[in-house]
Amino acid sequence: MGTTRAEELARVLVPTGLGLAVVGGLYAFGTQHTPDYGTSLFGQTATDTLPLKSWLATALLALAAAQLTLALWIYGRLPGVISGGRSVNTTHRAIGALAILVTLPIAYHCAFAYGVQTHIDTRIAVHSIAGCFLYGAIAAKLLIVRLDPLARWILPLAGGTVVTLVAVLWYTSALWYFNGYSLPAL
Repeated sequence: MGTTRAEELARVLVPTGLGLAVVGGLYAFGTQHTPDYGTSLFGQTATDTLPLKSWLATALLALAAAQLTLALWIYGRLPGVISGGRSVNTTHRAIGALAILVTLPIAYHCAFAYGVQTHIDTRIAVHSIAGCFLYGAIAAKLLIVRLDPLARWILPLAGGTVVTLVAVLWYTSALWYFNGYSLPAL
């Protein structure tokens, strides 16, 4: 027995709603709490924190690229390569869990030391908002994976959103740091 259009719509809206609730909660927290610039897992000054956070963000970008490649392999979208089996799925899950773990110390520092700042400059505003959306997208993707069957387009959309947000966060932070505190033109 197939799902009705209304059931499928509900199965898309529930993860979307969860993701947006996470985004809203993080945004509210980040804009309402008082930043504590001395809070850090990495050191007490920007000179201490930026190198380690930038390298962790770079590792996260590499993990996101691996996740994208594995997802393409799982769904048979790599040219000349057959669909991945159980071991590829397991590897995809393990790397995903590792990637989430890598985000936690970075997010902790950003959330408590700086919060969500949208009034300083465009780079910081984009970075702050993308950080909130990253965790919303992760929450939605994890729920989508558990809701089977769903429309074939929703899981790749959720995964692609996560990878895109990781790239935006890396561009607005690690690349900014590695490039001498400026963003290269796109």
